[in-house]
Amino acid sequence: MSAWLTVIGIGDGGLDTLTPDARRHLDAARTVFGGERHLSMLMDTHHERIAWRSPLSDSLAELDARRGEAVAVLASGDPLWFGIGATLARRYGLDALKVIPSPSAFSLAAARLGWPLQDVACLSAHGRPIENVVRALHPGARLLVLTEDADGPAAIAALLTARGYGESRLTVLEHLGGAAERVRTAPASSCDIPDAADLNLVAVECRADPGTQPYSPAAGLPDEAFVHDGKMTKRVLRTAAIAALAPQPGEVLWDVGAGCGSIAVEWCRAVPGGRALAIEPVAARRDMIAANADRFCPGSVTVVEGVAPAAYAGLARPDGVFVGGGLTDGVFDGAWEALRPGGRMVAHAVTLESEAILLGLHRRLGGELLRISLEQASPVGPYRGWRPAMPVLHWHLTKPEAA
Repeated sequence: MSAWLTVIGIGDGGLDTLTPDARRHLDAARTVFGGERHLSMLMDTHHERIAWRSPLSDSLAELDARRGEAVAVLASGDPLWFGIGATLARRYGLDALKVIPSPSAFSLAAARLGWPLQDVACLSAHGRPIENVVRALHPGARLLVLTEDADGPAAIAALLTARGYGESRLTVLEHLGGAAERVRTAPASSCDIPDAADLNLVAVECRADPGTQPYSPAAGLPDEAFVHDGKMTKRVLRTAAIAALAPQPGEVLWDVGAGCGSIAVEWCRAVPGGRALAIEPVAARRDMIAANADRFCPGSVTVVEGVAPAAYAGLARPDGVFVGGGLTDGVFDGAWEALRPGGRMVAHAVTLESEAILLGLHRRLGGELLRISLEQASPVGPYRGWRPAMPVLHWHLTKPEAA
């Protein structure tokens, strides 16, 4: 089937911003879908106009009914950048779709600020949690954030201030590319942008406040960065575990017996779109997991109450599994069965009983088995000496693709 659905990006300047090609496709359409603001630009035309409803699935059913007809969809800027274009491409396929973008809000903002767009983190808080901004914060970073409405700039300023980035410089850009375009700047800690327009984007030049501790995105956060009660995978072993788990963008981890959730947090910080299910039976530790996830990777860790393997029921299939909270009979088998082919498994054992289980699994399935012993310098009277920690058996393997 040839393309019957044209997705047209439109700027704040309205129909006058459309290219001749976009205008030709719009004029040829029998039906036009879009938001109320976009549809109001059509004035008196021959088109049937259908505004998006909530939930979007209701409107998509109407779009399905017009499959094969000449249909246009009006969207803001570039429809494939945090826009409806991606949803329509997944639903109908590229053969049915023609996308005609206008300059995105990100491109227009970068042009106003003189920022090389390839060096900027482009984020959206429009229909998405504003806490997603947290993962992009580090000194010197430049962020462009699409907001939900007029309250967006103040919400971003409050978030930055609470996270120790109150000295960051905020620039609010409104109605980019339109007659009402306006650009205003303020520090996050005292942001006062009155009467902000609903159509706005916030540019952030990240500056850490004195005393704020920035953390590297690499694995191996300091132990003291986490809220914990001592039951956690320590820094060196955690780094080894994450290296063996080898997270890829968008993958899911099961952190079994998660403790304070340090492995789950590190997994989610490692790659874009990483998600983790932290399985933990102790209520106080589940609270710790939630606190640590909120600090480092909001929205990425789901806390699961229960004891493995019974807690596995109904969980999303994992791409990686870490077992560090007590390896007993049955814990491995259920997780190994659920693990996707090509997925990675890492298990740590401290007790002799857990070691025996790992030795048996290694004999049966192979993989790499390491015994890791650490000693830390600590005071011995007026001197220093080596204080050994309990040795840990570290086992990792990849599930065969043919399994």
